[in-house]
Amino acid sequence: MLALVVTVPVSETELASDALWSLGASAVEERDVAQDDTVVELWTSLGDDPSQVSPAADGFPGRWRWKFVEVDADVAESWRQHAVATWVTSELVIVPAWQQLNVRSDGNVTEIAIDPGAAFGLGDHPSTVATLRALREVQWPGASVLDVGCGSGVLGITAARFGAPHVVAVDISPAAVEATRQNAERNGVGPVLDVDRTPVSALEGPFDIVLANILAPTLVAMATDLRRLTAPGGVLIVSGLLDSRYGHVAEALAPMRLVETEACQGWVALVLRH
Repeated sequence: MLALVVTVPVSETELASDALWSLGASAVEERDVAQDDTVVELWTSLGDDPSQVSPAADGFPGRWRWKFVEVDADVAESWRQHAVATWVTSELVIVPAWQQLNVRSDGNVTEIAIDPGAAFGLGDHPSTVATLRALREVQWPGASVLDVGCGSGVLGITAARFGAPHVVAVDISPAAVEATRQNAERNGVGPVLDVDRTPVSALEGPFDIVLANILAPTLVAMATDLRRLTAPGGVLIVSGLLDSRYGHVAEALAPMRLVETEACQGWVALVLRH
């Protein structure tokens, strides 16, 4: 298994971490560098194909050094032993695909099985939970859905399971595209999801519901396209935001109106309308 190791100045740790998350990292580990306290190493994985990861890494600032390191796959995958189901609501649960969950047999629980593979997102991050809760509040029958930065596909797959007739899911990470396709098939909604690496700027819309659970800098950069892709009368839900700092994102998305927030463990999803 390949790890991507990026060495950056300590002062740019948060900026570099944001860049890795936005590329589809499933986790980012910060490590000190021996005998040099001016830099840190950020360890992550963006997939095992260097030819697909290298072009993204080439876009880093020149002062950020990066390399690939081969790591023991068994060690890298040890987190799976400790993964647990995430109850989003009393009627929606996200389950690690390699586990069995005995839910109530009354037919009122929807179970979404997710294996993130080398992509981001088991569905347990608070920003994902907040987005899912907001989605369940606004989704209506027949609504088309766009999932921007789909990661492992949790959001788009959930929308499809609750009746969305057409979901477009995009991500710049090849690992995310593959994971989303596999999870869509796993959950019986493969034909409903169109998944690829189309840039947001090249997408044609509009969509009734647009979901973007990414990070604040990326949301601000995409603001014009996110507004464009949300249909009149539609809903835009953005997350990946700390509940103490999201005003600048709402401002960037104006004149769309912030009509609701959904908070979860220090993170928040914003619900906006035209």
